[in-house]
Amino acid sequence: METLVAVAIGAMTAAGVYLLLRLRTFPVVLGLSMLSYAVNVFIFASGRLVPGLPPILGHAETMTDPLPQALVLTAIVISFGMTALTVILALGSYLNAGTDAIDIEKPGEQPETGR
Repeated sequence: METLVAVAIGAMTAAGVYLLLRLRTFPVVLGLSMLSYAVNVFIFASGRLVPGLPPILGHAETMTDPLPQALVLTAIVISFGMTALTVILALGSYLNAGTDAIDIEKPGEQPETGR
């Protein structure tokens, strides 16, 4: 089971990084979301979730750590706000430029050769 969770976290991280490197704004937003999901699963998996045990009450050896669950809930709220801000900035950029493509070079400018 640990291998499956590790592979899922790695796949989400790889997909998020790949989407972040695209030259369009919508894949960048999806890449940020995928990275935040990967981090949330990683934090949640680090809490040693034990099914059927209470989060705080009980013996110290047989309880689930509530801290990663609280951190993931906080991260979900923060990532929602960050995604909303990114979408608004991308929409403003699209309305201003008329396209969602990210230009690395300005139009009419010659690329530097590095000499």
